[in-house]
Amino acid sequence: MIAIDGSYGEGGGQILRTATALSVLMNKAITITNIRAKRPNPGLRAQHLTTIKILETISGAETEGLEIGSKKIRFCPNKIRGGTYAFDVGTAGSITLIFQAIMLASFNLSETLNLKIKGGTDVRWSPSWDYFAKVFVPIVSNIGVKTDLELKRRGFYPAGGGEAHVTIYPSGNYVPLIINEQQEYDKVDGNIVISKLPDHISTRIKHSIVKFFLSNSIDAKLSVERDDSSLSEGVAVTLWSNSGKTIIGSAMLGEKGLPSEKLGGKCATTLLQEMSSGASLDVHATDQLLAYLAFVAVENNDISIFLTREISSHAQTTMWLIEKFLPVVFEVKKIENLFEVTVKPS
Repeated sequence: MIAIDGSYGEGGGQILRTATALSVLMNKAITITNIRAKRPNPGLRAQHLTTIKILETISGAETEGLEIGSKKIRFCPNKIRGGTYAFDVGTAGSITLIFQAIMLASFNLSETLNLKIKGGTDVRWSPSWDYFAKVFVPIVSNIGVKTDLELKRRGFYPAGGGEAHVTIYPSGNYVPLIINEQQEYDKVDGNIVISKLPDHISTRIKHSIVKFFLSNSIDAKLSVERDDSSLSEGVAVTLWSNSGKTIIGSAMLGEKGLPSEKLGGKCATTLLQEMSSGASLDVHATDQLLAYLAFVAVENNDISIFLTREISSHAQTTMWLIEKFLPVVFEVKKIENLFEVTVKPS
């Protein structure tokens, strides 16, 4: 039984999702205490509960403490199973965070797994749907994770109601990620999603982004997607750039009081920082991919190496957590304006 202090480091929901996913992947029982202790509303929330319930279902786990507000859980998994499942978060809880956890747990799948989830597709503190589909999934596919995605409807805060499907296929043929040279990014793609708001908002966002990148001699191609079937109004901006070996991205949500031009400019500035640094993984992808790379390193008895602009508190917490489940070490070395991260078996 692995004991995990949920208040360690960043102390948020990421510990919960990653720990339960690794529990299923490695077939190791866990207890987690002090769940989300550093948050204003500590304990399990609906989106965390949905993730654990899905993992409980697909692995036949024995559990204790799975209820809203719980600060301690016990999770004892069995072997992961394929099949078709449908779940509803019931709020605008993030679908993409759920999918990331389930995909991590599914490395050892022996049959196809189909998941249909209702909730939030583009919400705060989580990858936008387009970041998930255009940045995260292509990178994990490069290491051998095989998936199909289908977006049915966008879901914004507060009503949620978005719906997305993922199909995860058995693979077993996983390869390390080795991108330890600085990358060159020379063009930008992006998508602006808008629901139940005037068209001038997306137009102003698009113009501000195109103008920003033109001033930096970079071509930006942006599409605008309107989805008024969403239950709540909202706007989301996702930008990405491909070097040929990898993809980096930036995503932001609109909010009341934030002018469209500032939203577009802020998202563009963040991506330009990543592009200019030459990083092989952006800061958020670094957080999200560490556990995947650790499993592949151990499975293949090989190493993964990448460059990132920053080692966030999320990343530091995730490294600490992964080492409880896998015989792996993370070596971080500063090289000029970047950090070189090596993931290797211990």
